[in-house]
Amino acid sequence: MMGPPPGPPPGGNDKWKEPLPKNIREVPGYLKKVVGGTAHRMGYVFGIVWNTKKWILFVMMFMTLYDGVAPVVHSLIHASLLNALADAILNQSLDGFYLYLFLQFGYLIVNSIVKNIHSILNRISGELVTNKIKVAIIEKAKEVDLASFDNPEFYERLENANREAGNRPIQILQSLFSIISTIISVVIYIVAMARILPLAPLFIVLVSIPSAVVNFIYRRKNFNYMRRRSIDRREMNYYSGLMVNRDMVKEIRLFGLSDRFIDGYKSVFVRYFGGLKKLIYAEGFWHVFFTLLSTLINCTLFIAIARNVIFGAGQIGDFSFYTGALNSIASGVSSLIGTSATIYEGTLFIDNLILFMNEKRTIIPRIPEQTAAKDSVPVSKPLDVKRHTGHTIVFDHVSFRYPGAERDVLRDINLTFNPGDTCVLVGLNGAGKTTLIKLLTRLYDPTEGTIYLDGNDIRAYDVEQLYKMFGIIFQDFGKYAFTVTDNIAFGDIERPLDMDEVREAAVCADADTYISDLPQGYATPLQRIFSESGKELSIGQWQKLSIARAFYSDSDFLILDEPTASLDAIAEQEVFRQFDRLRRDKTTLFVSHRLSSATVANKIIVLDGGTVAEMGDHATLMRARGKYYELFSAQAKRYISTAEEGLIAEEDMEEVRAYEADPFASQPHPHGGQFHGEPPHGRPPHTHPMQEHPAGGKPPKPTE
Repeated sequence: MMGPPPGPPPGGNDKWKEPLPKNIREVPGYLKKVVGGTAHRMGYVFGIVWNTKKWILFVMMFMTLYDGVAPVVHSLIHASLLNALADAILNQSLDGFYLYLFLQFGYLIVNSIVKNIHSILNRISGELVTNKIKVAIIEKAKEVDLASFDNPEFYERLENANREAGNRPIQILQSLFSIISTIISVVIYIVAMARILPLAPLFIVLVSIPSAVVNFIYRRKNFNYMRRRSIDRREMNYYSGLMVNRDMVKEIRLFGLSDRFIDGYKSVFVRYFGGLKKLIYAEGFWHVFFTLLSTLINCTLFIAIARNVIFGAGQIGDFSFYTGALNSIASGVSSLIGTSATIYEGTLFIDNLILFMNEKRTIIPRIPEQTAAKDSVPVSKPLDVKRHTGHTIVFDHVSFRYPGAERDVLRDINLTFNPGDTCVLVGLNGAGKTTLIKLLTRLYDPTEGTIYLDGNDIRAYDVEQLYKMFGIIFQDFGKYAFTVTDNIAFGDIERPLDMDEVREAAVCADADTYISDLPQGYATPLQRIFSESGKELSIGQWQKLSIARAFYSDSDFLILDEPTASLDAIAEQEVFRQFDRLRRDKTTLFVSHRLSSATVANKIIVLDGGTVAEMGDHATLMRARGKYYELFSAQAKRYISTAEEGLIAEEDMEEVRAYEADPFASQPHPHGGQFHGEPPHGRPPHTHPMQEHPAGGKPPKPTE
C-alpha cells in the first residue's frame, strides 16, 4: 500500500534556529540575542497575564517569597525537633520536645492550607489566561486576510499558537517565580553551610554546569524538531480526523478506506517518533551520566558533614539540617538549570503566538492618495459605500495569483458590471470563477491591475461597509450549528430579528415546507454538536437554508456561486423564479454549470484558463459558436438524445424547451396560485433588465 507523502528531511529546515557563534568573538552577540529574545518574550507573557487579571501576578509574587523561605523554616524546625528528641532521650524529659512538635505540625497545617489555596487560585488563573488568549486568537482570526489562510507558514503558526499558547504563559511565569524562590532558598542554605563547609556549594554548582548545557541543548533541539515536524503532526491529525468525521464515515466505510488512513497515521507516527525517540535517548544518557557524578560528590560531602558534626560537638539535628541544606542546594541548582531551560523552551513557543498576533492585515481601506483612483477627491478617511442603489464595478487589467503560486489564476481581466445586470460566469472547473468572486468582494486584492467601484478604487472604501453591500452564497456554504432561525438571520446579523421576514426568506428558498416538519420548526437546533436533539439536514436542505440567507440579506449586489448545485430540478426552477423577484434593481452574478440559467442573462462571461474567452448574451455567444456554444450544446444534447429515444413525452419536452429558453418565466406556484405580492424588504416585482433597456439591453451608467 502506498504511504503518505514524505515529510521534510530530518536535518532540514533549520530556519528557526538561532545561528550558533562561529568563534569566541561572536559569543557575546549570540548571548545578547538569546537573552534579549527571551526577555522580550517574558515581557510579552507578563503583559498577557497583567491584562487578564492583575491579582494573578500578586498571588505569584506572594508564593515566590513563601516558597523561598518556607523550606528553610521547615528545615530549622525539623533539626530543632531532632535535637529536642535527643535531649529528651538523654534527660528523660519531654519539656522542650512538645514545643518543636507543635511547631512542626503547625507548619504542616499552614503549609497545607497555603498550598491548597494556591492550587485553587492557580487553576482559576490558568482558565482565565487560557480564555484571554483563545479570545485574542479568534479575534485576530476575524481580521486576518483570507490570503493568510492560504499560506502554510501561517497555518503552522496558527496551529502552534492554538495548541501551545493557552497553558504556556502561566507555566512560564510559574517557572520564573519558581526560580526566584529557589534562589532565595539556595542563598539562605549557602550562608548556613558556610559555618562548616564553605566550599561545598561550589562543588555542587560545578557539577551542575554540564547538566545545564545538556538541558539547554536538548530543549533547543526538541523545539526545532517539533517545528520542523509540524507537517507530520498535521498529517496525523488529518488521518485521525477523517476516521472520526461523521460526514465522511459513510464514504470511508463503503470504499474500504479505513485501513488506508489508519496505515497512513501509523506510518507518519513512525517517521515522527523516530527522530523524537533519538533525542529522548540521547538526552537521557547524558543526564544519567551527570547524575552518577553528582551522587558521588554528594556522598563525599555527606561524609565531610558527618565528621564536622561529630568532631565539632554538634547534634543529630545539625547533621539533618546540613545534609538537608546540601540536598536543597543540589536540587535547587538542578531546578534552576532545568527550569531555566523550560522557560527558554516555553518562550520559544510563545513566538508562535507573537508571530500570529503580529500578522499584518493588507485588506484595509486605502485613502485615494495611496491608490490609482480615477477622478477621486483626496480625503483623509475611507470612502463610504452608498447603499440601496445601483453600483458599477470595473475590472481594469486585473491579474491574480495565490501566495506562493508560480502562475496567475486570472490574467488581464477586463469586465464591467452595471446596475441591474444579470451576469453569469461560465467555465470549466479551475477556470477561476470563484477566485474572480473573491476579488470582486475584496477578500483578496489583485496582484496586478485595479478594481473600481463607482469610479473609485475599491481599496479606498471602508471594508466592513463594502462587505455589507454584497449578498453571497458560496458553493462551500456555511452549515452553522445554530437554530434554523439563526442560520437564516445570519444573512443580515445587524438587523433586528424579524420572524416574518425569516419565514418569507425560507418560503422564497423553498425551505419552509421541510422546516415546518422539523420537531421545533424554526427553533430547531441543527447538527448534534451541542445538542442531542439537533437535527441533521441533507445537503439539499442545507443549500436551501443558505439561499434563504441570501433572500434575507439586504444587499445591493447578489453573488450566487453554484447556488442550486445540490437541488433537484424542480426545486432549482422554484428558487430561480424567486431570485427573479429578489434581484429587482440589483446586480446579480451567477456561477453555474447548469447553463439553462445563463439563457436570460444580459451578460455571460466565459472564463477559460484564467482569461475572459468570450462575453455577451446567450444569442450572441451561440451565434459565435465558441467556447460557450460548445459547453451549452454538450448539455443540450443530453435532453435531445433522451427525447429522440422516446423517453420523454413530447408535451413534457416542450416544457423542457420552455424552461431552457427562460427558467425565470412566471409559472404557477407548485402549491397553487401565481406568485404575487412584495418580495422581502418590500421590493417591487421585477422587470427584466433587457426589457427595461431595450437599446442593447444595457442600463445607463449611474451619474456620479
